[in-house]
Amino acid sequence: MTSICFHGAESTGKTVLIRQLAEEYGCPWVPEYGRTYAEERGTDFSMDDLLAIARGQDEAMQEAAQQAPALLMLDTDPLMTAAWAQMLFGEIPDELLSYPKADHYLLFEPDVPWKGDGTRMFGADDARHRFATIAEDMLVRTKVPFTRVSGGWRDREIQARDAIAARVAGAGEDRVDV
Repeated sequence: MTSICFHGAESTGKTVLIRQLAEEYGCPWVPEYGRTYAEERGTDFSMDDLLAIARGQDEAMQEAAQQAPALLMLDTDPLMTAAWAQMLFGEIPDELLSYPKADHYLLFEPDVPWKGDGTRMFGADDARHRFATIAEDMLVRTKVPFTRVSGGWRDREIQARDAIAARVAGAGEDRVDV
């Protein structure tokens, strides 16, 4: 099984693209547990909330992995929850860095227009770029392979397809774009 995680700041097209690509590839994808959590409980998060979100995300990922699909796409993982912890509280509990990592990450740049949806918090340019930098730092800090995804919507789709195809084919296994 190959796991690909879509990672990055809010409102960068991750969910829209993962739905499209998972359908085209005929593979399962794990939605963002934190979105459901925020819709049910609000966005006034505590660190306990972030830990619960990471646990819920990990549980959903483990459940999907038990089916042993050839390709599993993740709309996020606990590394993104670690970025939230850093952004909101200035610290990252060790638990958030201890979860299993995806085989490859697609790091979505915040270079498309931001759209609020009631759960997104960092729409101001400075906050959005700070959050994007923290999200990237999580990947660098944990030394996981990743590919940057940027540009317009069509460019993002092409870059994501190319990275997924390379990973599934076995090429670029240790590629880290910095």
